[in-house]
Amino acid sequence: MKKITSIALLFIALAINAQEKLVSYVGITNFEASVPLFEEVKAINEKTTCILITKTGDIACWSNVKDFKFKRNLMEEHFNKNYMESNRYPKAVFKGTIEKFDLNNLTSESRPYQINGKITIRGRTKKITITGTLKRLDNGIELQCEFPLNTDDFRIAIPFIVRSKISKNVNTQIICLLK
Repeated sequence: MKKITSIALLFIALAINAQEKLVSYVGITNFEASVPLFEEVKAINEKTTCILITKTGDIACWSNVKDFKFKRNLMEEHFNKNYMESNRYPKAVFKGTIEKFDLNNLTSESRPYQINGKITIRGRTKKITITGTLKRLDNGIELQCEFPLNTDDFRIAIPFIVRSKISKNVNTQIICLLK
């Protein structure tokens, strides 16, 4: 009887612990640094990982830089080798806290939240505040956020010859379903 009770308590403890953390391994991060009248500079990464601690509202998202895909292979090669130095700095990481987060208040309607944190790209960390939306779905919680990043903040040098074709202000978006 003691063994059955112990096993039952173990499963209950694991189930409770699992509910404290929601995870997505297939989040989407896109960015665009296009300039009007020139070729589109846009990429997507469909392997972004995000973890949300439901008790505290702490959130962390990271992407492998090499997982960003462009329409043109040459752009992808320049992005990894020249701009992001992905062999040296393989990940882009955001860690922060969703202000006034309460899992019980989430509904099926998107609700805006302020997210304060730090983003690290190319070994440089910057404090940022972004607005994201959260909503409850049947199979989890959807997080969406859009925010600008400036290449100068992360010492991403854009060569003079293409400077007029690539924006220093990069529009970034993260979408993930946390389960």
